[in-house]
Amino acid sequence: MAADARNHVTDGDRNGWAAHGPAPALRRVDARLASFGAPARPAGDGDAPGAVCEAAPAMVLLPEAAGPREAVSRLRAHGCWYPSAGADGAEVAFICDRGGVPQLWAGPVNSAEVRLLDSSPDPVTEVSWSPDGRWIAYTTAPGGGEHSRVLCVRPDGTGRRVLAGADPGSTAYLGCWSHDGSCLAVTVTAPPARTPGDAARGRVPADRAPADSPLDGALPPAGWADRGGHATLLGASSYDAATWNGPATATATASGTTSGSPADVTAPTAATVRPDGGLSVYLIDPDGVASPELLTTETHAATLRACDLSRDGSLVLLRRGPRGRREAVVRRTDDATATFALPVADGDPWIGRFSPDARTLWLRSNADREYAALLAVVLDADGRPDAASHAPLEAPHHMRVVAERENCDLELLAMAHDGRTAALAWNTRGASELQLVETFPAFWGVPARQTPDATGPARPVPLPHEVVTRVTAAGAGRLLLALSGSQRRPGVWWAHEGVSLLRTPWSSKDEDAVPPGRPPVRPAPLRLTARDGLPLSGWYYRAPGRPSSVPAPCVIHLHGGPEEQERPILHPLYHELTGRGLDVFAPDVRGSSGHGRSFVDADLGAGRFAALDDVADCAAHVVTTGLADPTRLAVMGRSYGGYLTFASLVWHPELFRTGVAVCGMSDFLTFFAATEPWLAESAAHKYGHPDRDRELLRSLSPMARVDALRVPVLAVHGEHDTNVPPEESRQFVRAARERGLAAEMLTLRDEGHDFLRADNRRLFRRAAADWMERHLLL
Repeated sequence: MAADARNHVTDGDRNGWAAHGPAPALRRVDARLASFGAPARPAGDGDAPGAVCEAAPAMVLLPEAAGPREAVSRLRAHGCWYPSAGADGAEVAFICDRGGVPQLWAGPVNSAEVRLLDSSPDPVTEVSWSPDGRWIAYTTAPGGGEHSRVLCVRPDGTGRRVLAGADPGSTAYLGCWSHDGSCLAVTVTAPPARTPGDAARGRVPADRAPADSPLDGALPPAGWADRGGHATLLGASSYDAATWNGPATATATASGTTSGSPADVTAPTAATVRPDGGLSVYLIDPDGVASPELLTTETHAATLRACDLSRDGSLVLLRRGPRGRREAVVRRTDDATATFALPVADGDPWIGRFSPDARTLWLRSNADREYAALLAVVLDADGRPDAASHAPLEAPHHMRVVAERENCDLELLAMAHDGRTAALAWNTRGASELQLVETFPAFWGVPARQTPDATGPARPVPLPHEVVTRVTAAGAGRLLLALSGSQRRPGVWWAHEGVSLLRTPWSSKDEDAVPPGRPPVRPAPLRLTARDGLPLSGWYYRAPGRPSSVPAPCVIHLHGGPEEQERPILHPLYHELTGRGLDVFAPDVRGSSGHGRSFVDADLGAGRFAALDDVADCAAHVVTTGLADPTRLAVMGRSYGGYLTFASLVWHPELFRTGVAVCGMSDFLTFFAATEPWLAESAAHKYGHPDRDRELLRSLSPMARVDALRVPVLAVHGEHDTNVPPEESRQFVRAARERGLAAEMLTLRDEGHDFLRADNRRLFRRAAADWMERHLLL
């Protein structure tokens, strides 16, 4: 980007997707942080008293790694996703796997002339182009593992450098840019403390581990947690836990009012913490002129991301908290004082943005609601809720819902560069609907505190495919969308001033989604009722060529999370399975997102037993409706779905003929002992505390019932997975073999919890399909 492009200032047009010139330089927040070795700073709200932050990340310059303009060995059908536009919107940086691994590419929106900015084999996971156009920041996963680092490179491929996460064992991920592009917010985790058992748990290479490092199911060390209580019931639940083989808990209506008295499932008074945990957010100058500056540090954090900075740098919007208990926090940068906090929904981490004058905060939140909506929060000059607002608001006086849809989650929120227009992506039963909404259209120039809820009529944007995965502004009057669908690979589309969306030339064409001769299967929605009356749903993929009246061999596939959701998009795994003559039913069991907060919370604590029953109920439904052959059923899933696979095989041993578990937990206690500290922080709120809920976790663990296993099992794991370490699969496979059952394990090299390399994904799909074909068809 040329300098004149960076300095271009435009008032924009009425739709608000306009480029803005440089904002005032970000105010520096802590003069004492003059060196990379940051000293202690006073703890703000959320900091541990007397906390001492880790040394600030040191910048590491790297050799240039720009590659050819085209991949040397291009995939026939590739994906493009996570777009981020340059200052004027004419060029886009994005992630693309056309070379076999997700890498950083850039190019014009209207030309196929793209360029590879980083040819290293480390997968890229996030991208963010600076507002002034000078730098492209991105996150990579070295070796395909779970630890990540933040890098920057210039748009021409020069100046590549590591900003944070270069230290072994540390992790860093992207936050927001300052509005003038002078610095980038980056979250850094404290490197975990090493213990003698770490090698056996997958944290230290085995050849460097002590010879007497046993793998045991030991709990984390004493003092791992500083809170009491048990597994957490988050908010209201519409389903009585008495049917879950567990203690009675609160029951609630859809409006969020609660009745009854919680028993063993209680809300915590403080977050869990491990001695080797902790997250810090730094402002880093990619030019390396200024030293990194600490915004905040929290030793009790499961997640911590800077989502936006006010234009003068005085306020920062943070997203923090464990799964199911995320919250938005506004914090002053000069004294680290938290001025406002509000619960927000899980899902996309970019939860909101300040208005240009920082007097209104726009948030995607499900606070006191079943479904997430767009909220406007009125702030005073110090960033506190402005109770003196003169707008005709309902209580609380500083906040109001300004956009909502019945039984739909606001899934994605993006604001134009000038703050005048919001793009809203709604989740409607798994598909996306996109709207543009102008903020303050009739009152522009009036103080925001007087018109916090003023929005124009919603303007729908027709979508060529079913699911939007990312929305971002791209200069004056333009927006970019990352789309997926049941008939295509992920791609990037752009629109200008209300014109129909246009596919970027470097995104795969729909007809190239799969090899010729067998088009993708378009899934059909399927709805059922669980045994306790809870409505369930999913997507059914019918293998081509089979009459509808003939019951089919069927794979029940279970997604991860458990807060993920099945969406009507092209799944190469499902395409492989249906091509072998197998049907696939992909349901959302309780705990999944997209169906309201009560549904997400319905599997907490002892409610997880009911989630296991949901799997059996889904299998029974496809049998009783005549879709599936009851003698040829299999179960499969990844991550939490891998746990459900292990668990379903031992809870319902006569139901399934086989199972394929991918990166799944087999014992919650060994999982907590070996997973990453910040993941343990979050998981404790979802599954239960590994000390105080030990018996619950033991009873929910598949290893505790492995004697009930009756069928062959295949386990698949990435060798560098530190989210769910590979030992979780190994111990289940060993136990199955000790009981005389056929059990195999496929370990994928250079992969972590997600399989990102094309050759490994292909190997995984074929191995899983071969296994299913062998046990269901032969």
